[in-house]
Amino acid sequence: MPAAGPLGQARPGERRRLRMVVRGAVQGVGFRPFVHRTANALGLAGWVRNTAAGVAIEAEGPADRLSVLVDTVLHRSPAPASIDGVDLDETEPVGGSGFAIRDSETGGAHVARVLPDLATCNDCLRELFDPADRRHRYPFVNCTRCGPRYSIVEAVPYDRSRTSMHRFAMCPACQREYDDPADRRFHAEPNACPGCGPRLDLWSPDGTSLARDDDALQAAAAAIRAGKIVAVKGIGGFHLLVDARDEAAVRRLRAAKARPSKPFAMMFPTLATVREACRPEVEEERLLGDPARPIVLIRRAAQSGLARSVAPDNPRLGALLPYAPLHHLLMHDLGFPVVATSGNRGDEPIATDEHDALRRLAGIAELFLVHDRPIVRPVDDSVVQVMCGRPQVLRRARGLAPNPVVHGGLPDGILAFGAHLKATVALTVGGNLVASQHLGDLETGPARDAYRQALDDVARLHEARPRLAVRDAHPDYASSRAAEEAGVPVVAVQHHVAHVAACMAEHGLAPPVLGVAWDGTGYGPDGTVWGGEFIRITEAGWQRVAHLRPFRLPGGEAAAREPRRSALGLLAEVYGRGAFGMTRLAAVAAFAPAEREVLRNALARGLNAPWTTSAGRLFDGFAALCGLVQRASYEGEAASALEWAAEGSRTGRSYDMPVVERGTAPLVVDWGPAVVAALADRADGMPPAAVSEALHNGLARAIVAVAVRLEAQRIVLTGGCFQNRCLTEATVAGLRTANRQVFWHGRVPPNDGGIAVGQAAWAAWRPRKEA
Repeated sequence: MPAAGPLGQARPGERRRLRMVVRGAVQGVGFRPFVHRTANALGLAGWVRNTAAGVAIEAEGPADRLSVLVDTVLHRSPAPASIDGVDLDETEPVGGSGFAIRDSETGGAHVARVLPDLATCNDCLRELFDPADRRHRYPFVNCTRCGPRYSIVEAVPYDRSRTSMHRFAMCPACQREYDDPADRRFHAEPNACPGCGPRLDLWSPDGTSLARDDDALQAAAAAIRAGKIVAVKGIGGFHLLVDARDEAAVRRLRAAKARPSKPFAMMFPTLATVREACRPEVEEERLLGDPARPIVLIRRAAQSGLARSVAPDNPRLGALLPYAPLHHLLMHDLGFPVVATSGNRGDEPIATDEHDALRRLAGIAELFLVHDRPIVRPVDDSVVQVMCGRPQVLRRARGLAPNPVVHGGLPDGILAFGAHLKATVALTVGGNLVASQHLGDLETGPARDAYRQALDDVARLHEARPRLAVRDAHPDYASSRAAEEAGVPVVAVQHHVAHVAACMAEHGLAPPVLGVAWDGTGYGPDGTVWGGEFIRITEAGWQRVAHLRPFRLPGGEAAAREPRRSALGLLAEVYGRGAFGMTRLAAVAAFAPAEREVLRNALARGLNAPWTTSAGRLFDGFAALCGLVQRASYEGEAASALEWAAEGSRTGRSYDMPVVERGTAPLVVDWGPAVVAALADRADGMPPAAVSEALHNGLARAIVAVAVRLEAQRIVLTGGCFQNRCLTEATVAGLRTANRQVFWHGRVPPNDGGIAVGQAAWAAWRPRKEA
């Protein structure tokens, strides 16, 4: 938008008045002070204030100076800010002098963006470690460029009175900073100091206070040094911290959390200490230092110096750097990496309240380092990896949510309820698509309660009244039941169509597109379990044009926890009854004779043995056939083990997976020959790594073959299987060699964490097509 456009032609020195409404992430980033300083420097009169829509500005003065103000606002705004759009109108001059920051205006539609929590800036870090500064070692230091935002905001416009900081009255020194246009804490809403702000407390497991303030922090550090498990209340919830070098301490934590093998994330004091344990690439180092401060998956060093139990048999480590002042102080005092895992049990949500944490983390944490600043909503750490040279978000939470995923052009009031695993919710508001933070799996009562609170929260925060609820096609998901209770019309979107729509929305793609949606499970309209799908999106809608060869899953959902069941299903599909006599195979021998007989009869009669095309279960089955994992202790364990094995092989081999035509029916990718070849290779002594490499290469070539057969030019890769770097990178390379355009996820998780985005995007598109 041209800066001088709304002013038209002006006579030299002519006085004009301009009204601007700036939309986007412009609250909580020092935007009003920035406008105030700019306008005063230009000698303009008027005011600036937060509104429900963003930031409103009225400025009066010479037209040329107003043009400079507009250009500065559009192109030189503070670094954390992000402008979605600006409305400009000329109004009648009213005279006056001076430029003021006015009280916020709360009326109107609430479309102003809430900023994510931001990592501590360098200026605040200097103060934190400066003995001469009044905030020396104060664990809640912040300014307009950093600190908590999303985790403390109660309502918009973003003002202190609408955050959990309203409980803390600023002392005279903090108030002077807050009121001083020249200070970087000018209108910094979480502003505080040791004299007036939140305080630390160290509690015993029964809630007895043992120490306060810096004494509490130093005592917590000493406990971690001594091998204790300490629960620490951070920005978005509790972490459980333990010395990552102490094998016995890490094992104790695993036993207490009943988490036998799922990798733990680790917080490192500095980038230098990350380099001692890992081999980060340039892009991974950039992500570690990003203001979002996510957990970054990085290849571990041969000699990491860490306890083996931190991430058993995993070639990558989940590393993050301190992002809150409290973390900086702890890690500075410790000087070594710590396990920093979510403060919860099993599938429960992360604990956010200190009194609740005493109850929920009883028997796990041996000390509790808490503070009295309330956490308004739980926000886990985000998780990212580098895929094909670009960042890929695997869990979208702190530092990323609730930034919009799609900007502009969407009808308001669509509330998407997401999936059952890795649940999120999404809302269209102000033309944008806003996705919530990661909410976890809806397997337990507490998790479902937290999910419903998040649904209420996203609507309340934006003061939105949903007009349409969008859910997964599976009728028994907790998210689906919640949608049916929303009291508005409901639309069901097939799981894999939502996956494809999420990737299309992220990249701004319009039909036609071929979506390759591979994951563990999704409700198929034909009553089977889908998961290895090729979905064509056209102007007319969607069509299943190809899929992996189906096989039966003995035990149904139990197969997700027992890869040996998927292996048995694969063998039975290829070898029939003879599969049950192949006891030389670890996957078959893992069943007792009586169990094999029961499963043989169940498969023969189709009892609790649904048909599936799941790529996730195919990976599970091959992991079991390779002897890697027979029973999984967490989702994706078997497929991950298979991927890690493939990373250690460079044979270049590929299993044949012919693409079979069946008249007008969808194409079928036949993995049967790959099973036969894999068993022969294993019998010849081929290591699991080579078998896994051949499987991944074969699947990638099959995807390319389907794309070529269908003459598809634009392909999107989506679903949890495309978190797999071996599969994704081989597929991207193959499609590019075939001169196809290929898109994969970056900002939206490829797993079920992206389903809500896809549901909302599909629902927003379909009504327009049908209108």
